[in-house]
Amino acid sequence: MRYGILGTTQALRDDGTAVALGGARLRSLLAALALRPGRARAAEALIDEIWEAEPPADAPGALQALVGRLRRALGHD
Repeated sequence: MRYGILGTTQALRDDGTAVALGGARLRSLLAALALRPGRARAAEALIDEIWEAEPPADAPGALQALVGRLRRALGHD
């Protein structure tokens, strides 16, 4: 899997086909994780990067839901 973060954030399978990603927040999560590969990220840091000054009331739960959506989109591998 390859990730493109210049221009529109995208994930590409090994054969070059694009992974269908959701909206801007899911792409923001992917970009935040791709910028620091192999490193653990604190939930608070990801929330700040994804929602900036306006996090939802249940930001940890919303982040957990986004992570689940990203995992499903990218697949098991």
